[in-house]
Amino acid sequence: MALTAYIDLTEKNIKITESPANILKKYFGSRGYAAKILYDNVGPEVEPLSPENFLIFSTGPFTGTPWPTAARFTVTAKSPLTGVYGYANSSGFFGPELRKAGFDALVFKGKAQKPTILIIEDNNLSLIDGEKHWGKTTEETERELKNIFKGCRVASIGPAGERLVKISSVINDYGRAAARCGMGAVMGSKNLKAIAVRASKNVSYSTEFKKVALEMMKKVGTHPASKSLRKWGTAQLVDPKNISGDLPTKNHQLVQFSKAEMVNAKSLNKYLEKNMGCFSCPIACSRFTKVEEGPYKCRTEGPEYETIAALGPLVGNDNLETIIYGNLLCNRLGIDTISTGVVIAFAMECYEKGLLSDDELNLEWGKEETIIELIKNIAYRKGLGDLLAEGVRRVAERIGGGAEKYAMHVKGLELPRQEPRICKGMALGHSTSNRGADHLYALPTIDLTGNVEVGNRFFPECMPEILERTDETYKPDMVVFTEAYCAISDALGVCKFSTTENFTLYPEDIARGLKELLDYDYDGESLIKAGERIVNIERMYNYRLGLNRKDDQLPARFLKEAVTVYDLETGEPLKKGLTVNLKYMLDRYYCLRNWNEDGVPTAGKLKELGLEELIKDLKE
Repeated sequence: MALTAYIDLTEKNIKITESPANILKKYFGSRGYAAKILYDNVGPEVEPLSPENFLIFSTGPFTGTPWPTAARFTVTAKSPLTGVYGYANSSGFFGPELRKAGFDALVFKGKAQKPTILIIEDNNLSLIDGEKHWGKTTEETERELKNIFKGCRVASIGPAGERLVKISSVINDYGRAAARCGMGAVMGSKNLKAIAVRASKNVSYSTEFKKVALEMMKKVGTHPASKSLRKWGTAQLVDPKNISGDLPTKNHQLVQFSKAEMVNAKSLNKYLEKNMGCFSCPIACSRFTKVEEGPYKCRTEGPEYETIAALGPLVGNDNLETIIYGNLLCNRLGIDTISTGVVIAFAMECYEKGLLSDDELNLEWGKEETIIELIKNIAYRKGLGDLLAEGVRRVAERIGGGAEKYAMHVKGLELPRQEPRICKGMALGHSTSNRGADHLYALPTIDLTGNVEVGNRFFPECMPEILERTDETYKPDMVVFTEAYCAISDALGVCKFSTTENFTLYPEDIARGLKELLDYDYDGESLIKAGERIVNIERMYNYRLGLNRKDDQLPARFLKEAVTVYDLETGEPLKKGLTVNLKYMLDRYYCLRNWNEDGVPTAGKLKELGLEELIKDLKE
């Protein structure tokens, strides 16, 4: 029996119900199920850090099964960083353990009178005193809880979440982060320090499902892209992105980093201690690294590409040991490495432009000590860190004087490390993402990977233009499709390295698994339609808050400041004058989605997707 637990922290009341089968069949689980719960319960009037906001931990139907990469879970709430629809996604072993305990979702509301921890032992839930853990790092909290509850898995917040830092994250399995949109601050606002879960059983599934899962496991594990990730991890992206002009440097003032070889996969391998994989993962792309000596001596999981780029080139830093240590600090203190890098880069550019200074820290580009101290100060809200803890949009508004043009965000969420003027699909994906700037909402990498097979299979009428990363003509077609496939990946609880990143598995492969696991009668096409449903309910959530086309925008830098990509060996220009024609891409994107020209779903579209109950929320 699939269960949903409703935990009222104010009343100390826990209610466990059977998850509604009709809703799960429509939205699957994890990100999809949480979207429906949030839409129905958290209206426009609810403040993100108020007791009335819901905080939802949700798993997918594949989570905790033998399906390849079935390790992911979602944390959803109205975001305190953006003020709109928010969620974060994480992997590791916490999600599978929660699924094994029988839960599709944990739904928190209210606020505990004092720091509290939720303990889950199969179907038994209890709230215990968490005061002695308050103020401790995520690492300390997890270690202490594991000593008390042997064999448990833990998700917790650090000092940043406790202090309502708006770029704070939820950390599980020591080095895994549900990082984006400030979910750690929502958890902190409820005085919820941690969740510890321990299950004594496994997810049930049929012999036929296991056969299909093992077939897909082999398919994913032997794929060339998986082998490359296993060998090099996501740090392998640094070199090719630098060559193509897709390595944002100094807050996107530049698109190539002159010292990229100092922070690439080959350099990271010098610190490699072992490879790591999440639950049921044949890829094992994570790296466990160790700095042997010096001021940054440490052992930690990571860093991944996004962290390397955010704490490296984006802030003008070529010291890999600083990045490794900074990654560890962010995880221990509970803050998002992507947003942290962006707010630091913003501060450094504002200093460069004469808009910001600090009496204690040198804000020049690449200052290692400044990067480390700002990470700490953001988490503890000290000095300049207290300002940066609000996120780059709010900081820019407070500084004024034109600082807004140096704030790299969409809808208040800091940009991840892609260069929109080079990767036009990513440019559109960042702008249309319902949680704000996000490479994983659409993950339009068909062009970036040069995937001719996928192009011919799904976009034959758009070939070969769709594979040219700087050609905007058919990028909307790609983004519409990949947004839906990403939604399905998140809703099912699988990693996108097995789906949209390289199309190791196709939608019809996923449909086979769903048929054997739950007897859902989906094919590849109807599965993508279900992904559209998730995108549209999230879109409608933001529409109720007043969002529309004006919010599907990129920072002016990408629209007006042209860049040049150079040959790294000869110094000769390869591509000149690159900007983003966002108007064209949005027009086509809205048309393909059957939304109006303002980016709002039409009544006809909602009806087509089985979302008739949302039509009442459309303004005439």
